[in-house]
Amino acid sequence: MKTITGFLSIFILAFACSSSFGLDFEEEFKKILLGGAQKKIEEKTNSETSGTLLELSGYSQEEEITIGRQIAGNLLGASALVKDPALQRYVNKVGRWVASQTERPDLAWHFGVIESSDINAFAAPGGYIFLTRGLYGLLQNEAELAGVLAHEIGHVIRKHHLTILQKSKLVNLGSELLSRQTESSEQVQKLIGNGAEIMARSLDKQAEFEADRIAVVLATRAGYDAFALPGVLQKISLFSKQDSSVALLFKTHPHPDERLDQLGLIMNNQLEDIQGATLAARFHRIKP
Repeated sequence: MKTITGFLSIFILAFACSSSFGLDFEEEFKKILLGGAQKKIEEKTNSETSGTLLELSGYSQEEEITIGRQIAGNLLGASALVKDPALQRYVNKVGRWVASQTERPDLAWHFGVIESSDINAFAAPGGYIFLTRGLYGLLQNEAELAGVLAHEIGHVIRKHHLTILQKSKLVNLGSELLSRQTESSEQVQKLIGNGAEIMARSLDKQAEFEADRIAVVLATRAGYDAFALPGVLQKISLFSKQDSSVALLFKTHPHPDERLDQLGLIMNNQLEDIQGATLAARFHRIKP
């Protein structure tokens, strides 16, 4: 337990300094987005988010964060962060800028790249999001990174994993025990069991499709190329189902082709006139 708590403490402290990056990104995007592009983004996305990013209620934010912190700690106890502080700061900068476009900018969002050759990304309640070194290595620009992170952000703001925890009866979010003992990681651990499983468990197909839709909206709002996430899905679709690096992803998600079909239904001719940025030049590349 001490080891897990230690990993998580390092994770949070390492990214604490990135909380001020959002304003810098906002100023940069004001320069990047020309003419009335920002206004077009708001006009096109406001109508979609009004029906997608619904008001969240039912559980306290304190409970959600407590559960997510423990799950994230479990994951970091099994898979360490990539030892590249500049990379971790960069991913947090991008992730927090995208998260600031949501209805939950108040969450203490944390992002990280973990050591794994698998192609995958994970979200835990309360704003803890990770992607693997393998997936990061597929990305070619910042817009693609933003799209991937936006998908996971979508899971958090819609509380998809908390719903699974409830249905699985792994944790009673309304319990007085959790409310009273939010500082006791051992008590929360007993409630969630091996909570890291939840990050690799299959969500309902509709939850994945919803997260994709949210991702496109959020990335576009943030000033990125709306078609970056579909580009990543196209790359992943080229992997064989027998490839071990995508085995878990294909097991827990609809096939990328199916996700692309669903996105095509809502994106067709809707966002083509919005010129989002890809920002390939400033994309942080991991050294071999």
